[in-house]
Amino acid sequence: MDAAKAEIADRIEAAGAGVREVHFRLRDWGISRQRYWGCPIPVIHCDACGTVPVPSADLPVVLPNDVTFDQPGNPLDRHDTWRKVNCPSCGGPGKRETDTFDTFVDSSWYYARFCSPRADGPTDRSATDYWLPVDQYIGGIEHAILHLLYSRFFTRAMSRTDHAALDEPFAGLFTQGMVCHQTYQTGSGDWVEPTSVVEQNGGAWVHADTGEAITVGRSEKMSKSKKNVVDPEDIIDSYGADTARWFMLSDSPPDRDLDWTEAGISGAWRFTNRLWRLVAAHAGDLPPPGGDIPAGSAPNTRRGIHATVAGVTEDLETFHFNRAVARIYELVNALSGDEAIENKAVLREGLETVTLLIGPMMPHLAEELWHALGHSTLVADSAWPEADEDLLVQETIEIAVQVRGKMRGTVAIARDADQAAAEEAALSLSTVTAALGDDEIKKIIYVPNRIINVIH
Repeated sequence: MDAAKAEIADRIEAAGAGVREVHFRLRDWGISRQRYWGCPIPVIHCDACGTVPVPSADLPVVLPNDVTFDQPGNPLDRHDTWRKVNCPSCGGPGKRETDTFDTFVDSSWYYARFCSPRADGPTDRSATDYWLPVDQYIGGIEHAILHLLYSRFFTRAMSRTDHAALDEPFAGLFTQGMVCHQTYQTGSGDWVEPTSVVEQNGGAWVHADTGEAITVGRSEKMSKSKKNVVDPEDIIDSYGADTARWFMLSDSPPDRDLDWTEAGISGAWRFTNRLWRLVAAHAGDLPPPGGDIPAGSAPNTRRGIHATVAGVTEDLETFHFNRAVARIYELVNALSGDEAIENKAVLREGLETVTLLIGPMMPHLAEELWHALGHSTLVADSAWPEADEDLLVQETIEIAVQVRGKMRGTVAIARDADQAAAEEAALSLSTVTAALGDDEIKKIIYVPNRIINVIH
């Protein structure tokens, strides 16, 4: 690629059609802001001495609390009792700097200060050497450019001034998606909040107060300007914080945008109610907590329980929250089946496992379920479940059977079965024998634990 670029540039220059130039998009960072909100820049301007730093004994410079915002501009420029001070150098009249720092100045190195928040200096080298870099940075896409750029700049500066000993502030980066919602507009183009529109029979949308026809736009990032926001308090009042959190985690991978829909939150609400009813229906019939499970009890259900523990644990560690939620859905389905219901010891294990697994996502419901299952402790104080490795090994697996590449069914065979056993199982399927008819089998291709294909 580099060679191709160089060749293209050479030919353009040879033809006199252009010359090489390097353009940098980076510009100098103007860190001052003409506004009240921000960290005051600690300097004093003196006509005799020029710009003088505020003495260390007078730091930090604290913003005044009695500013007014009734006029345009920076209110600090109009606050004479705060602005006018004596020059620290000559004692003559001086004026504080009324510009404040860009808030990125503070947010670009706070993680280093957190390592030793009570240190006399900005950082403590022994603390930054121990704690940094930050293991995992999580932020929105709007922060993933400027904030990361400034943080890396500050980290390199701190390294040069011996406040830290690293070049990169964050070991891992995860950028989550935005929460989106449909947009609504009146005929005149005014944006309308979701709570102000209703859907009529036939699918038309109108303004709830005026009856004016509403145009439904595409789903976009929730913003105040387009008014496509949903008040969290309304959601929590209707469904509870746990249900709202469960829906947000289950709808899509966290690195993608989330479309907030009423149908989605309703589905999460139905699941929480279903789980509550399942525990309530069987809690009184379960053996006491902490009992042993007889060997061989409900083997399929137990394998499912421990496979879910292993899968959810990995999913949470890799931020695949929606996948973790899907596994829990599957486990609840299995615990509602006959094998689990008929074996109370296994059912207790399964319900306790589900309760512990939903703890980080639905903590309030988890604590209630834990209590209903007979525990006097808290889920928050309980150990995370561990998967039994022996139960993760499947003795039999289901593989696809094809005839000349066309799917004809599936068979259950022993894991790592040999060619002869796989062939016998495949040829026992009626759909396979029907597809073969009287034709001679030329070859059977077997990929262990995956597929078998009969060629005729």
